[in-house]
Amino acid sequence: MNRAKLFIENFFVYGLGSVISKIIPLFMLPIVTRLMPNTFYYGLNDISNIVISFGSAIAIMGMYDAMFRLFFDKDDLEFKKEVCSSAFYFVTLTSIIVFAILIIFKSFFSKLFFSSYKYSNLLVISAFTILIGTSNSIISAPTRMQNKRRIFLVTNTLAPIISYCISVPLLIKGMYIVALPIAGLISSLSMLIIFYFLNSSWFSVKKINKKLITDMLKIGLPLLPNFLIYWIFNSCDRLIIAKFLGNGEVGIYGIGARVASISQFIYTAFAGGWQYFAFSTMKSKDQVELTSRIFEYLGIISFTSTIFLTSVSDVIFKLFFKGDYVKGAIVFPYLFLSPLLLMLYQTIGNQFLVIKKTGPSAIFLSLGAITNILINYYLVPIIGIEGAAIGTLMGYIVSVFICSIVLTKLKLIKISKEFRLSCIITILFFIMWRLKLYGNLFLSLITSILTIIIYLYLYWKDFVLMIRKLDFLKNFLKNFLKNTNGIKEAN
Repeated sequence: MNRAKLFIENFFVYGLGSVISKIIPLFMLPIVTRLMPNTFYYGLNDISNIVISFGSAIAIMGMYDAMFRLFFDKDDLEFKKEVCSSAFYFVTLTSIIVFAILIIFKSFFSKLFFSSYKYSNLLVISAFTILIGTSNSIISAPTRMQNKRRIFLVTNTLAPIISYCISVPLLIKGMYIVALPIAGLISSLSMLIIFYFLNSSWFSVKKINKKLITDMLKIGLPLLPNFLIYWIFNSCDRLIIAKFLGNGEVGIYGIGARVASISQFIYTAFAGGWQYFAFSTMKSKDQVELTSRIFEYLGIISFTSTIFLTSVSDVIFKLFFKGDYVKGAIVFPYLFLSPLLLMLYQTIGNQFLVIKKTGPSAIFLSLGAITNILINYYLVPIIGIEGAAIGTLMGYIVSVFICSIVLTKLKLIKISKEFRLSCIITILFFIMWRLKLYGNLFLSLITSILTIIIYLYLYWKDFVLMIRKLDFLKNFLKNFLKNTNGIKEAN
């Protein structure tokens, strides 16, 4: 298959799936906030998600990415099943251990995360979600690795529907603390059952291979610090806000972050399609040039979308939210761009995974995480939740910047002058927006449009080439929509 076609197909289908899975929660957000008495309860839900993400990173121990990497080492079905089986039963064991620790010491962890022993039941729900969610991530992996995109599309649509069919009635009944966590747990369990029936043939106790587990741990364990660092990026800001400002401000910050998560439409599409594309093309002679071009194109897409939405962010929040939730608009631009910078980091950082040297990535992310924490501790007490958002963004900027310098020195990526200039322009726009344009819709829009025109000028030849590719994309979309038997064939 043509590589451009392969990348666009994966990006489009996973993008469509991610849009559906993210846009439902986004539309439901104004409803959920109105059903809750105040921001405090949404803040508790955000802390619960922090516990889940931390426990899941510990339990998986990098095995998902290691499994994905070894899956493509040999074109042998039995070998692939051994890889999947070994990873699944190892992660099942580690997730049980994490679950047990949280349950046994639930009073301690309740006090640590929720600042009170009375939320131990919320911690128990979080522990069960870790147990179910980690198993689901592994058992669903063969669907991704076989590139069964239509199944991905259906399940990503179904999961949030199940979740909100449960959470809304619970909120109406006044179960503000546990409504969203219970709904998330049941939705995750539903997906686990579905993928078990779809992929059970890939997993067998008889196919557990201890040597493969060792091989995957050699790849996965160096990645574990990376996932813990991602947790720091995504969660440390909330813990620091809770410490200095309280859970109510965590709720406001969480709403800003949730609206900003529309950037996950791009990031999730990339993450879902990138691994398959990257590893299936890693032996190409022009792999470095290909990765470098994708890095730059995704960067320009990220800058363009961020700049435009930043100019209208204040209006969006005032339109959909009421009360203190409107204050979340100030963190939107920083938190919208942050996942996109992570996407850029993973694009080039994957070069270390290709050559099976994952250690340097942890160092670069650690430097970014330290930057994040230091800025949070300094700025949150001074300027509030905006300081936390700035810390998160600056942390990712540091990681991407250092990683790109090292990979350039190693000749594993090439970055053009046009992209470097685009980065400088983006920084200048952010400074101007915050100091002069915030709250002025007209001037913000004009400035954002002019900035986007400059990007277009710098990448005019690439833009023209993309326009020529649109005929292919239209044909692909038509074929995709007409293929009504796709799901049956995938099964």
